[in-house]
Amino acid sequence: MNMIIKRSLLLILAILITAFIVGCSSESSKTDNQANDTTKLIANEEKPYIGFVLDTLKDERWYKDKELFEGKVTELGGHVKTLAANGSDDIQITQAELLIEEGVDVLVVVPTNADTASSIVEIAHENGVKVISYDRLILNADVDHYISFDNEKVGEMQASAIIAQRTEGNFAYIGGAETDNNAVLLRQGTMRILQPLIDEGKINLVYDNYTDGWNPDVAEENMKAALQDNGNQIDAVIAANDGTAGGVINALATKNLDGDVPVSGQDAELNAIKRIIDGTQTMTVYKSINLLAENAAEIAIQFANEESIATDQTIPNGKIDVPATLLEPIAVTKDNIEETIIKDGYLTTEEIYGK
Repeated sequence: MNMIIKRSLLLILAILITAFIVGCSSESSKTDNQANDTTKLIANEEKPYIGFVLDTLKDERWYKDKELFEGKVTELGGHVKTLAANGSDDIQITQAELLIEEGVDVLVVVPTNADTASSIVEIAHENGVKVISYDRLILNADVDHYISFDNEKVGEMQASAIIAQRTEGNFAYIGGAETDNNAVLLRQGTMRILQPLIDEGKINLVYDNYTDGWNPDVAEENMKAALQDNGNQIDAVIAANDGTAGGVINALATKNLDGDVPVSGQDAELNAIKRIIDGTQTMTVYKSINLLAENAAEIAIQFANEESIATDQTIPNGKIDVPATLLEPIAVTKDNIEETIIKDGYLTTEEIYGK
C-alpha cells in the first residue's frame, strides 16, 4: 500500500478511535464548554499542556489511571488530553504526533509496544517535548523519566504467594505480552523465586510462555494447551496479571480444577478480588494507581515548568539508564482486602461484596 495512503488511513482511524472513546479528552477549564477546542489549548500558553497516550482502554484498570491522572493535572493547573490506541502501535504513534502538533509540553506514554514506541520519543524530542514512560518502559530510546512499580518485586510476590500454597509439582507460567518490558521483568522476578526449587527438582516448570497482548482469551487457550499436554496435572499457575488469571481460571474450570489450583495475578481488578473471595484466585498485587497516576501528573507538570526531577533510581532500557521513580507494590489476599484496596478507596465494600 502506498505509504502516503497508509499514513492517511491511520490518521483517520486514530481520529475515529479518539472520537468514540468516551471521556478520552478533557481539559482543566470548561467554563466556556469548549473542552475539545484545540486552538484555545495552544493559545493558552500560560498553562502546561500534557498529553496522556494510553495503550488501551479495553481493560478496567486503565480507566482509573485516566481519571486519576487527568484529575491531578487539572488540580495542578494544567490542561490534559488522553488518547488510547487500543493495541495498535501504528495508531499510538499517530496519536502522539497529533498531540505534538497540538502543542503539548509533555507526553506521558503507556507504550503499546516497548520497542516501536522509541519512535515516539524521537519525534517528541525533535519538537522539544519531553516523554515520561508510564507503568511500562519504552526501550532503546532517550526517555526522560520512567514511573512504575518495582515489577521484578511484583513477580517475586506472585511466585512467593504460590509457593506458600504449593512447594512442589507441575507449575505453569502464563506471562504477559513479550512486547511489554514489564512482562519480562515480572518473569525475572518470578524465576528468582522458582529457580532454586526447580534446581532442587521440587518444581517442574511444564509450561512457560508469554501471552500475546495480555489477552485473557489467549491466556485461556494457553492454559488449555498446558492442561492437555500434561494430562490435566497442573499443581500451580503463576499468571502475570488479573486478566490472564481470569483466562487461566476459565480453562481450569473446564476440568473442574478451579479453586483447587492456586493462581496468582496483579492489578487488583474487581473481578479478581471477587475470585479471591470465591477461592478460585489465590492473590493479586495491588499497585496503587492513585499513587502512580498522581506522581506521574506531578512529574509531568514539573517537566512542563522546566523544573528538575530529583531521583536516585535508574532503569536500563537498552540505550540509556532512564531516571526512574519506582513505587512499592502490595500483595493482596483474602485476609487483607479491607486494609489495602478498600482502605485506599480503590474499590468499595459495596463493589466487592455487593452490600
